Amino acid sequence: MAVIVATDNDFNEVLNSNKKVVVKYFADWCGNCRLFSPKFKRMSDDEAFAEVTFVDVNAETSPEARKVANVTNLPFFAVFRDGQLVDSVAASKEEAIRELIHKLDA
Repeated sequence: MAVIVATDNDFNEVLNSNKKVVVKYFADWCGNCRLFSPKFKRMSDDEAFAEVTFVDVNAETSPEARKVANVTNLPFFAVFRDGQLVDSVAASKEEAIRELIHKLDA
């Protein structure tokens, strides 16, 4: 599945119209964010995550979306179930993000 790019304008709509969502907060200047992008795309294509919606949010241009997850560092990942924040992590290791996504099934 493609990674959806969301902004402050449509962020809440994306959260509320998808049951399980993982959001990657990034910035254009963030090297680790750029390095993680292909992994995030690959994860979005993984059959294990077929029920999860993957979303990219530019943390610099979408401050309201950033506040929803209390973003502290970049890259920053947050998972939402039924529009509600479940958990988040500031990390750039794929295993940490996979563990975060699995919390949506708990």
